[in-house]
Formats: sequence, C-alpha cells, structure tokens
Amino acid sequence: MLYGRRNYFLMRRESIVIGFTVYLAFGISNQGGSMIQSLQNRHIVITGAGGGLGPSVLETLRASGAVCHAPSRNELDLSDEASVARYYAALPSLWASIHVAGGFSMASVEETSLQAFTAQWTINTVTAFLASREAVRRIKAGGSGGGRIINIGAKAAVDAAAGMLAYVTAKGALIAMTRALAAEVRAAGILVNAILPEIIDTPVNRQAMPKADFSLWTKPSAIAATIAWLASPDNESVTGALVPV
Repeated sequence: MLYGRRNYFLMRRESIVIGFTVYLAFGISNQGGSMIQSLQNRHIVITGAGGGLGPSVLETLRASGAVCHAPSRNELDLSDEASVARYYAALPSLWASIHVAGGFSMASVEETSLQAFTAQWTINTVTAFLASREAVRRIKAGGSGGGRIINIGAKAAVDAAAGMLAYVTAKGALIAMTRALAAEVRAAGILVNAILPEIIDTPVNRQAMPKADFSLWTKPSAIAATIAWLASPDNESVTGALVPV
C-alpha cells in the first residue's frame, strides 16, 4: 500500500478557516495506477461525466472498482424534477452521487439578463439540488448505513471574482447548500463535501487562454483522485468541507 498525506485549507474573507488533513490509502491496479479498494462494486452516480472534468472522475472511479452510472444529457434532464426522481429511484442501490454537471458564463451585472442569470442558477444549483435530494432518498432506502455526496463548487464563489455575477451567485448557493445538507444528513452516515476548483487544465480552457501558464492549473486527474477519496468509505469523518484544488 502507498500512503499519501494532503492538507487542505480554505481562508475566507471573514477570517474563518476551514481545514482538514486526509490520509489517502491507495492500492496498485493492474495498470500501475492507484485504486481505492473500498469502492469495489459500490454504485456511484456521476453527473456531467462528458465534460472537462467528468471523464477523469469516471475513469478514476471505474479503476477503483466502482459501478458507475453516468447519464448523458440525452438520457437525463438534470433540471427536470420528475426525471431526476425516476432515474435515482430505478438504481439498484446507491453509495455516492458526484455532481460534476455545471456551466460557466462571464458578464458584468449590466450585461446579465434575467434569462442568463436563471440559466446559471439552473445548471449549477438546481441540478445539484435535485440530484442531492434524490441521492439522499436512494441511499437511505438502500439501508447501507451511509453514503457520500460531492458537489463541484468554484473558488471564484468564495473569492467573489468580478465579471461573473450569475456564475458566482449560483456556485455560492451550491456551497451553502453543501454545508447545510452535510449538517442535515450526517446522522444518517451520509457525508457531503464540495470541491472548489480554480482553473482546470482542460483543452477548452487552454484554447480560451492560450497565453496562460498551464503549469499553474490543476490537472483533472488530480481533482478526480481527491473526489475518489472523499467518496470512499476510507473517508470516515470529513463532511461539510470546501476543498480548494
């Protein structure tokens, strides 16, 4: 076994420090990669698996032995309440739900229409709310004694970045929801956390910012490894955490 130690700290402007230390225990897969063995045969939903971060999350969890459910946009409208409820209710069982689906937009407040504001709210906040609610219901119905929920927030939401009001508002609400849900379902053994990426090293971002220093950006595989640990039973206590990556 290989053991690694990671420390995460989030400094907020109100001088609140949210920090934790996690110990990652990995086994070695047949391909020479890492495997969180306790995810073997556990059912996990991954929304947004076809985006910039999603494929790495899907690959990492599959390599760890998880049974992954990754609905495409054509298969599931994550903003439709009835559709999301049916999807989760039909799962054979559920250990974790990871909400990678989301969207981004930039515009000043003067240039932000109500339609654009609502669109960011729907794709980033409503989809995560519906998936989280149905995940809690399915996890509890399965009687497994607990589970994991992970949302993808944004560092910009805690740093109050300018020029992206609709996006920051939606992700800020998602962060608040993550912490509120963590407090609500902890007694049921369901741990809820959020990842806060800054700029992820994806082809789309490289094309949009060709002169940037890509070495400063976080690799999707590194974020996926953090998500995999938070989603695993190896994480026995971390909940309500906002993890900057």
